[in-house]
Amino acid sequence: MLRAVSHLPAGHGQGIPFASVVLEHDERRLRRKLLRLQNGEEVMLDFPQTITLDHQGAIQLDDGRLVEVIAAPELLYEIRARDTDHLVRLAWHIGNRHTSAQLEASRILIKRDHVLKTMLEGLGAVVTNVSEPFFAEHGAYHSHAELGHALLAR
Repeated sequence: MLRAVSHLPAGHGQGIPFASVVLEHDERRLRRKLLRLQNGEEVMLDFPQTITLDHQGAIQLDDGRLVEVIAAPELLYEIRARDTDHLVRLAWHIGNRHTSAQLEASRILIKRDHVLKTMLEGLGAVVTNVSEPFFAEHGAYHSHAELGHALLAR
C-alpha cells in the first residue's frame, strides 16, 4: 500500500503529480485516513498531527511521487446582503450558530441547511443554491483543540 510521508502547499513546485484525490472541505482536514485516489489506488495518510490539505497542494508518497489534492464542489448557499454592514450582521448570526463559513468581501458561503436559510432570508439576505469548492474559515479554537487532544492522548 502507498504511504504518505508529507504534504506540500499549493504552488509547491516539486513536480508533476501522477494522480489526484478529490476531497470536500471536511475531508481535507485530517490526521489519519485511507484515501482512494481518482485512479483507484489507495494511500495511507498517518501524520503526527492534524493538517489541512491545500487545494492544488500535494501529498508526497514514500516512493517520492506526488498526489494532487483537489477541493470537491459542494452543495452550498451563497449569501448576499444589501451592503457591507448587513453582510457583517449576517456573518455574526451565522457565527453565533457555530456554522462553518467562507467569508468574502461581497458574499458568505455555508453548507446547505434549510433552517439557516429561513433565518437568513428572514434577516433580509438573498440566499442562492450554488455548487463549488468550499474553503471555510478555521474556528478560533481549532489549534487549541488539537493541542488538547494531543495532551489527552499521552
